[in-house]
Amino acid sequence: MYSNHITMTLLLIIIIIVAIPLVIALFVPKEYSVERVMVINAPKHDVFNYLKHIKNQDYYSKWVMTDPNMKKTFTGTDGTVGFIYAWDGNKKAGAGEQEITGVFDGEHITTEIRFIRPFASTAHIYQTTEALTEHSTKVIWGMTGKSPYPINLMGAAMKGILGKDLDISLNNLKHILEG
Repeated sequence: MYSNHITMTLLLIIIIIVAIPLVIALFVPKEYSVERVMVINAPKHDVFNYLKHIKNQDYYSKWVMTDPNMKKTFTGTDGTVGFIYAWDGNKKAGAGEQEITGVFDGEHITTEIRFIRPFASTAHIYQTTEALTEHSTKVIWGMTGKSPYPINLMGAAMKGILGKDLDISLNNLKHILEG
């Protein structure tokens, strides 16, 4: 009888430990947004024309650099609406595709990323360029999306990781464009 009571108590404790995060996740936002800014000492025209070509991400995107051997396929004309960059990489890089959904010449580019692996989700990316001077450009790179329940519980940590990755990518971009 005594061991039955201990078993029931332990079972109840385990249920509570599992249930608390699931209940908390009910109240955590399912949408996320992260944005980073970098000033690049290069003319806006040069920065924009480099950014609008998705293939250039091979040289500055932390995410693309996670697997130098990933398989890539391209559909359409890079730098134009409808261009699709698809990848299939290692466990860290995953698989998915990025499609250019808007090119507002000299101003901003929008893309949609459709992740297949390690889990299916969709995110929206925007990259904006703003001339500060003739030879200085502010770049804003942002990402928005939705995290389904209960994955949304990891939202704050995910925003921190995404923000750090954007910072690394923008620093790489700065090095390239400033020569």
